[in-house]
Amino acid sequence: MTIRRLNPLDAEAYLGKRLEGLKNTPEAFGSSYEEEKDHPSEKYKRKFQSNNSFTLGAFEDTQLVGVVTLVKEKLLKLQHKATIIAMYVSPEKRGLGIGKSLMVEVINVANDMEGVEQIYLTVVTTNEPARNLYASLGFHVFGTEKRALKVDDTYFNEEHMVLFL
Repeated sequence: MTIRRLNPLDAEAYLGKRLEGLKNTPEAFGSSYEEEKDHPSEKYKRKFQSNNSFTLGAFEDTQLVGVVTLVKEKLLKLQHKATIIAMYVSPEKRGLGIGKSLMVEVINVANDMEGVEQIYLTVVTTNEPARNLYASLGFHVFGTEKRALKVDDTYFNEEHMVLFL
């Protein structure tokens, strides 16, 4: 397995993985499959060239099997913060350490970013494996948002977590 920063040439593969995640685990993301299914890959080509956002991909051979994005805050008073979003590993590849490898690498990226002192993420409370992974890496819950997401007629709570570097 190889983990590397995605570049514009990876936009199509990323879009496919993103839509897979939105379809398979709608409760894990703020966006929905219906909202993003018609987005062109050009959107991600531009995002992958940003200096304030890094998307890492886990590859087995040439197949993208997992992704995670780190976004650094731009405002002067918030530049000590970064947020992890869009963490996803294909269902058939879960339990193999790919998610942990992605998280360790994204934490390393944050450590190398000038001025970043803390990393935030949110996780749906029903996703016990992800919650355990984040806790094992030093993230701590600082709040729970009840009914944070609504998928069809079902509400999901989210935990807000932080890691101080």
